Amino acid sequence: MSEGGHDRENNEPPSTNQTANMSRGAEAAQTQTETARIDSAANNTDADIPQPLRQLKLSKRPSRPHLQARPTTALSLADTQVDGPSDEASPKSFIKSISRRPSHAYLGRAVSRAASEAGDTSSLLSYAPSVDFGGPTESLLGEISSHPATPAWRALSAQLEIDNPFDRIFAEDDIFSAKFSQEFDEVEDVNHDSSNAELLLNEWKSKLKHFFIFSSSGKPIWSRRGDDQLISSYIGIMQTLVSFYQGANDDLRSFTAGDSRIVIVSKGHLHLVATSKLGESDVQLQTQLESLYTQILSTLTLPSMEKMFLNRPSTDLRRPLQGTEVLLDALADGFTRGSPSTLLSSLECLKLRKSHRQIINNSLLRVRTPSLLYGLLVADARLVSVIRPKKHSLHPGDLHLIFNMLFEAGSVKAGGGENWIPLCLPGFNNTGYIYMYVSFVNPNNIAEASKSTPSSPNLRPPSSSSAPKHEDEVAVVLISANKEAFFELRGMRDALLSQMQINKSLAMIQASMRAGRPSITSLVPSAVTANQSVIRHFLYKSRGNVQYVMPSYEPHFHTPVAKRRLLSLYGELSASLHGKTGKCKVVHSVGRDAAALAWETPLFELYIVAKPGTGRDMLARGANRVVNWVRREEERVFIIGGAVF
Repeated sequence: MSEGGHDRENNEPPSTNQTANMSRGAEAAQTQTETARIDSAANNTDADIPQPLRQLKLSKRPSRPHLQARPTTALSLADTQVDGPSDEASPKSFIKSISRRPSHAYLGRAVSRAASEAGDTSSLLSYAPSVDFGGPTESLLGEISSHPATPAWRALSAQLEIDNPFDRIFAEDDIFSAKFSQEFDEVEDVNHDSSNAELLLNEWKSKLKHFFIFSSSGKPIWSRRGDDQLISSYIGIMQTLVSFYQGANDDLRSFTAGDSRIVIVSKGHLHLVATSKLGESDVQLQTQLESLYTQILSTLTLPSMEKMFLNRPSTDLRRPLQGTEVLLDALADGFTRGSPSTLLSSLECLKLRKSHRQIINNSLLRVRTPSLLYGLLVADARLVSVIRPKKHSLHPGDLHLIFNMLFEAGSVKAGGGENWIPLCLPGFNNTGYIYMYVSFVNPNNIAEASKSTPSSPNLRPPSSSSAPKHEDEVAVVLISANKEAFFELRGMRDALLSQMQINKSLAMIQASMRAGRPSITSLVPSAVTANQSVIRHFLYKSRGNVQYVMPSYEPHFHTPVAKRRLLSLYGELSASLHGKTGKCKVVHSVGRDAAALAWETPLFELYIVAKPGTGRDMLARGANRVVNWVRREEERVFIIGGAVF
């Protein structure tokens, strides 16, 4: 059977001849016995399901109002399969058992109809180590039969390490750690006499990830590192490959060279290329390249860029894009470090009490001016509040661009005081500009913030990588379609700060910022034994609100390398959950250094990482606790609607 395949003939009852053929031999008899056992377990609903798995239920209450932006992660609700080890003992070889009972009550083995009322399917793809010994396959709902300490486990450890893709992510690798620690070191330019060319080329090749953007005429536009002399030959090769496929009326999208995965996205006259040794999927790299493309559109707009290439196909875009390299660099570095926002195509919000957030929303509505299109309050790269027109919302990709400009690139903060920035938001309108008023406010000194304002708007803040760090600062972002609205929006900013000072909402924001993300032990207290939580980290995405929540990285993932490994594991789980070859709703993996679970429903996506040796029942209990906690805290961790006018 092919990987992830779905055999529709299994849904039809076998004929008499087929039944006679199936009954020949002891191995076929065992297969029938196992099929009957699985079907019986599926029909007995919750009776035979372990207690922790029985608790994992989907909410049937009506959904609350939510932001109108569309999630950018496409999910299919097609029937799915139960996956397990095959004769080759490979985690990517599957067996399949199909049930006709809708699976909306628990995390189990049954598979729903494509048109079930819950709109959900619940198959399970497990990378838990096990051995196919020729008999009935172990139930996917049961505990893992082998333990790392047993002789049988040790005898098979070499094979299992090869089979489990998640071990490759968390394996102890001093070489990877050393490379990643130097990943963000800049590569110098080649000397005029090329005396250092070979040394710099080796340094450039040692990087784990590269991004290139070049035109259809082969002219370099931007690369994350390396000057034109260093990368020109590589761009020439890529241009030749792309042109060859386009000449055959085809598009070259991706290929593998050595240990690098290379993905290409072509957009009109632009070609964007990503090369990665971090094990990222094609879809994840394509999403990153799309973000870089929208960053270019935010500066030039689509019509103006098309006009440039129409008038002169060999146009060099580096001049009109001058000053935005720092934004592209910041985006690329964020992708390399690992970005939950990009992986989930969603936003993170600052946790606040519902009543506190409502006070802020009312303040925004009270001081709103006629020219205001959208308004945002952002603290520590997390959304605090949003004011927006009814039935309209900014696209998450546009908000990512704004957040990158405010908090990652440092260019806006380096401008000081206030900034007035013409900007194209491609998700909102890729043909024209809107105008963004930005002011960073320190809650400890609002008076100085109001006084230290420039006499005229700063239309293009200077680029600087040494922008001062102000962890307690809150960004006030006011967006208008009127390019003459600077002073009007400045007045709104002053009125808003006055209101927030009176109702003490700035102090509430500051307290939440200083508290930081909650620790995993405080979120899952019932799973704590001897001050150690079984669950080490999780990502929870609300699909309706296009927002996510996660605990602090401390204490298990506090280093950059540990964070990168964690995000790589989340990326593998996401790729397995949304893979083209198998539409699974639950993915379970067991590695030497971690156990993990991914779970998708129509309401949310949940990714959990636990300590090694954690069984399925404990992971299921942890998933239940996380889901229950999010439901209790939903209006604190997510913005439900915002301030609407």
